[in-house]
Amino acid sequence: MKLSIRHDTTYRYDDQVRASIQYLRLTPHDSKRQRVLDWQLELPRPVRAQLDPYGNILHVLTLDEPHESIAIGARGEVEIDERSEAEHESRSALPFLRVSRLTQADEALSDFAQRHCASRRDRRGLIGLMEALNQHIRYKPGSTQVDSTAAEAFAGREGVCQDHTHAFLACARSLGIPARYVSGYLCTEDESHLASHAWAEAWLDGAWYSFDVTNCLARPERHLKLAVGLDYLDASPVRGMRRGGGGEQMHARVVVSQFQTST
Repeated sequence: MKLSIRHDTTYRYDDQVRASIQYLRLTPHDSKRQRVLDWQLELPRPVRAQLDPYGNILHVLTLDEPHESIAIGARGEVEIDERSEAEHESRSALPFLRVSRLTQADEALSDFAQRHCASRRDRRGLIGLMEALNQHIRYKPGSTQVDSTAAEAFAGREGVCQDHTHAFLACARSLGIPARYVSGYLCTEDESHLASHAWAEAWLDGAWYSFDVTNCLARPERHLKLAVGLDYLDASPVRGMRRGGGGEQMHARVVVSQFQTST
């Protein structure tokens, strides 16, 4: 499957921003599962690519002069191997046993994981956990915040893909299974739901397996991976800081579609 992606993000501020810095994980990398055919960023100024501690492609955009808006664009084409069920890596998975503030499992989450997995520590058990979390946390945009924790979303029983993923990570790690947050894109037939997406990967039998709680998918057939990390803060496509500016309005538009190459 070949996917075409267009992702535009615009920030506008009520007052002039004196200086800002944006950490951009908007560039996918090649792997056995995905091959980048073409990719480019459209930024206010050229920036150099580097790798972060998790191996993600990172661009750091620094604006030292006053500004009232920032426009960030990413677009390209990527070929996805739909047959691939797992991703093998030489890096150790043990760092992904660590918990973070957003993925700390409280007693309720730990009990939920034990109840749905029991003694199982395999893919079938985690698929059952994924399906149970999908039923427990209803998808409802606006019900949580960017800094909402897994425990808060689980207790409130509402959230978005970020919350579904955090809850799965909390449960998996409480069971002693390395698990990581994945940011990227999902190609769906419903254009009203096209946006940046998040799902989880768990380390089983020497490979990373995908678990998309929001869509109850255990195969990454239509998923394009951008970045991985312990939680949203490590893998967010766009994350920044600024001095000044007052209020902020953010508008994001994502278009993901299949395309055919000419023969």
